[in-house]
Amino acid sequence: MKDIELRIATLPYEHTRALADGTVTVDGARVTHESTPLVSDIFERMVRHEEFDVAELGLTFYLRTLELDDPRFVAIPVFPNRQFRHSAIFVNTASGIEKPADLAGRTIGEFALYGHDAGFWAKGILSDEYGFSPERSRWVVGGFDWPMDPFDFVPQRHPEGVEVTRAPAGKALGPMLAAGEIDALISADVPRCALDGTPRIARLFPEYRSVETAYYRRTGIFPMMHTVVVRRELLDRHPGLARALYRAFDEAKKVTTERYRQARAFNHMTVMAPWFGELYEENRSLFGDDAWPYGVTANRTAIDTFLRYHHEQALTRRLLTCEEVFAPDLLTT
Repeated sequence: MKDIELRIATLPYEHTRALADGTVTVDGARVTHESTPLVSDIFERMVRHEEFDVAELGLTFYLRTLELDDPRFVAIPVFPNRQFRHSAIFVNTASGIEKPADLAGRTIGEFALYGHDAGFWAKGILSDEYGFSPERSRWVVGGFDWPMDPFDFVPQRHPEGVEVTRAPAGKALGPMLAAGEIDALISADVPRCALDGTPRIARLFPEYRSVETAYYRRTGIFPMMHTVVVRRELLDRHPGLARALYRAFDEAKKVTTERYRQARAFNHMTVMAPWFGELYEENRSLFGDDAWPYGVTANRTAIDTFLRYHHEQALTRRLLTCEEVFAPDLLTT
């Protein structure tokens, strides 16, 4: 593969920093790394205009593009954003919601679109673990702290029989939750009313860390929110590019992992958080030495689960397979 120019866009994660600053290179390529304050801007610029050669893209956004007449992107099994999502469910306590079963028949807000990345994971986990049925609730889609239209650069799908409406003009979901106009909210970001300690706003799972830890011990799943996609025609023109990109992202992550490992000897003095060393050791005990694995093999259970959730929630017309989602030469990673 001859040297090619690549525009790569991700948020400025610590585990992509070594790629962004040139410490790690992509074999056969000269990289320009770009970022934006909002990751959704990267999504839209990639899906709507193909502004980048390689870009971070939310899983649900990517899966929906695969059902277009001419799918333009191929994913590599790199997951720059992962979050447990029991903590993403907020409730107005005046609504009487105390447990997952109480969500039935309620009005629930969801950020950006029905089935955004945090949303489809949260619904799937609630369904698997607590018998939740999304069709028994009413759904309102909008901005979490400021009014916004739902994302319109990917197909807007939801199951037949599920009531999904837009937030009223000029209204955002966080203030609606605080005012009792909706009963609950699922959001990738924490709404201001929760950050400010607004009375009557709580998480559905107040002790979410212990719940999420137990979930991981039971399932082995650390939910991935986003993947990295490459323009399909670029992969067709440059055999070996997918593997070169995978190696570069993986090496950049290893740079950060090694920095944390070495910092153990110095009590993580460069980190401001008190007792960070204890948290680091607790995480090593739970996740092992690689808490953030890339590749298909280490993530197969989580990948199959998100594909199942996506189909069960009618966000894709059929159940996609791992082989259809990721670059063929990376399926054994």
